[in-house]
Amino acid sequence: MIASVLPTYSRAPMTFVKGEGSWLIEADGRRFLDLGAGIAVNALGHAHPALVKALADQAGALWHTSNLYHIPQQQILADKLVDATFADTVFFTNSGTEACELAVKMARKYWYDKGQEDRVEIITFDGSFHGRSSAGIAAAGSEKMTKGFGPLLGGFTHLTFGDHDALTAAASNKTAAIMVEPVQGEGGIRPLPDQCLKGLRDLCDEHGILLILDEVQCGVGRTGKLFAHEWAGVEPDIMMVAKGIGGGFPLGAVLATEDAASGMTAGTHGSTYGGNPLGCAVGCAVLDEINTPEFLAEVNRKSGLLRQKLEGLIASNPDVFESVRGAGMMMGVKCKVTNIDVVNAGYDADVLTVPAADNVIRLLPALTITDEEIGEAVARLDQAAKAVAKA
Repeated sequence: MIASVLPTYSRAPMTFVKGEGSWLIEADGRRFLDLGAGIAVNALGHAHPALVKALADQAGALWHTSNLYHIPQQQILADKLVDATFADTVFFTNSGTEACELAVKMARKYWYDKGQEDRVEIITFDGSFHGRSSAGIAAAGSEKMTKGFGPLLGGFTHLTFGDHDALTAAASNKTAAIMVEPVQGEGGIRPLPDQCLKGLRDLCDEHGILLILDEVQCGVGRTGKLFAHEWAGVEPDIMMVAKGIGGGFPLGAVLATEDAASGMTAGTHGSTYGGNPLGCAVGCAVLDEINTPEFLAEVNRKSGLLRQKLEGLIASNPDVFESVRGAGMMMGVKCKVTNIDVVNAGYDADVLTVPAADNVIRLLPALTITDEEIGEAVARLDQAAKAVAKA
């Protein structure tokens, strides 16, 4: 008989009842060091005081009105994002998947309004992940995500990650946009080199193509800048944001230039919950904490410490681990054994990691993790690795 909760997840055998910073507490009292942070969502850890206060204060005043009316908290958060980024305008969603849907619509509507109705192709790359909606799975294109869900939304051209010649050949007057993650998350923590991101921007400028960046997982301080593309010194036309922006509250956004968003007029898109007072109050508190030079400098310092300790972990366990890669607090450790075995051994060592493609385990800790917790986390990963090696 089917479970009352639709069984689309293979869940780990833990039930967490409380969170404190970088720690999750099981129903039986065990304390786990959380290196997953809800898949890069809990950017400020669990139960951060500023977020708890923002949510409680707003909950006591007003939860929801819908976008039929002006929402002051939404305006404040939009202004903060516009002031901090390339963007001129923001649309709020509940998730990264919804942000993908709007990004695709926005790019195609842009060209439709310019009289180029057949300019609908969007170039994407293997290993990508843009959510599990019809547009999201069509954009990624992998059999794992699309099998059984046809017919798929058309208009996507899938290229091999890093194949510059194929990219140059694919760009044409039918191309509406190029969509890419500056750091692939689900794809195995594969950073796009700065020179490649610059090259993408140059190619888009040469052909008049819109550049869509998916910073759902790598944004909001995760790489040591507010958004990962800033390291390359380029700006997108459209950007998808979610996960960390809500610090655990469901919140996403699409940021865009005035030109790229020009086709999205009244009635072209909407969301009942998107940008509601609760979500935007929390989002404001998240940005106030993360978007400071001091906070981001600490992310960079601690990410250097984490990488150093992970290199030592790999050297101490050469039969289990192969290499470390990533950017900031978005690290991937490539395994020589099955990555799921390492994740499962971590449960026994009271440390949580997240599997990814290319036999990688993802480490996406809270940006507030302490030096001592980084050391403890790597010690527990070492314990897990030695258990796998003995098995």
